Amino acid sequence: MEASHISALQARHAGLEAQLRDELSRPAPDDAILQTIKKQKLRIKETLAQI
Repeated sequence: MEASHISALQARHAGLEAQLRDELSRPAPDDAILQTIKKQKLRIKETLAQI
């Protein structure tokens, strides 16, 4: 896989991590949003592990 694609996946993963932190810092985090972000992060992590 191209290095630029790997970099893009890593950047997306970092962005999702930031979104996750933001959501968790809210007074009442939305569980559905948290679950969606975590699933997206996991998919990216699995893709990166296959490389």
